[in-house]
Amino acid sequence: MVRPLDGITVVSLEQAVAAPFASRQLSDLGARVIKIERDAGDFARAYDTKVHGEASYFVWINRNKESVVLDLKTEQGIAALRGLVSQADVFIQNLAPGAVERLGLSAAQALELNPQLIYVSISGYGRGGEYEQKKAYDLLVQCETGLLSVTGTPEAPAKVGISVADIAAGMYAYSGVLSALIQRGRTGKGDVLEISMLEALGEWMSQPYLYAEYGEEQQPRSGAQHATIAPYGPFNTNDGTVFFGIQNEREWAKFCEIVLQDESVATDSRFNAGAIRVQNRPALHARIDEVFSTISSVDALARLDEAGIANAQLRDMRQFSAHPQLEARHRWREVELPNGETARSLIPPVTASSYEAQMGAIPALGAHTEAVLKEFGLN
Repeated sequence: MVRPLDGITVVSLEQAVAAPFASRQLSDLGARVIKIERDAGDFARAYDTKVHGEASYFVWINRNKESVVLDLKTEQGIAALRGLVSQADVFIQNLAPGAVERLGLSAAQALELNPQLIYVSISGYGRGGEYEQKKAYDLLVQCETGLLSVTGTPEAPAKVGISVADIAAGMYAYSGVLSALIQRGRTGKGDVLEISMLEALGEWMSQPYLYAEYGEEQQPRSGAQHATIAPYGPFNTNDGTVFFGIQNEREWAKFCEIVLQDESVATDSRFNAGAIRVQNRPALHARIDEVFSTISSVDALARLDEAGIANAQLRDMRQFSAHPQLEARHRWREVELPNGETARSLIPPVTASSYEAQMGAIPALGAHTEAVLKEFGLN
């Protein structure tokens, strides 16, 4: 099987989430990823021990990789890293600002070694400006981008439950590398890519920014309800909770007819347009609750489906693991762990007709050091 990035070598001086997520996605497409670790290993290895003794974060974003331990406080370790970078197609790093330059591997120095190299730096806030040296953890970047100002309840903000800033940066690094490989194929030259967590997540905040910048008011925190569309969110039945969303007036009319079984609600002056429904959300919810409190979740979902209204069950992680759609589409694979156990993992979300994603093992710390250094003539 030929994969899109077969033959591409990535050297990644990486830790935590953003850079490992970018390099793992490249590895899924066939790239060889050589993960450079310190003696203690990527600190994400120790975040938890939930997956047969391995960390859930590490298992998620480090399959397919080769682990090479280098002591970058020694001349020998730095020389080995430079040797690997000189023969790579892509170099990714997300060390603290200035750290890679102190190793003698600034972008200019790396491209002097290897003019065709695609050099990728991921940081919290980017080069320049007063925030360049500031530490950037995911929650803190969520704060700085305003995400917490629109997430949570009116009474209190809430962080997103996953590392969304890291994931955003990793996604843009991944797509940036793919674009740079195409560009290199045209020009024969490498490139320097810079991605900051602030700017990556900031792009995802563009809609609430535009709403506030030109609407003269901040989009409110609205819990699990949609801030600017109603009805859209959770509603209690007599035995649980269902979620649904109305997108347009045609759907609203069908909802009133089939779900509420009262067509007159559709033309009620408090509810007969999207913006008006948002203004009158308490009264709207009270009217919906009158009906939903008398029926079961199964009945509510059946009515919503009959009306063609988008809806969902509120699943926990075990229920997601057992999701019938993922099972029907055969989206799970077993990935080998360093201790010989396996972890059930989702295959990447892009499905191609010509190849399957690579789903190789999670590397033990330093498992490939000797073999890789010998192969590259560096030991």
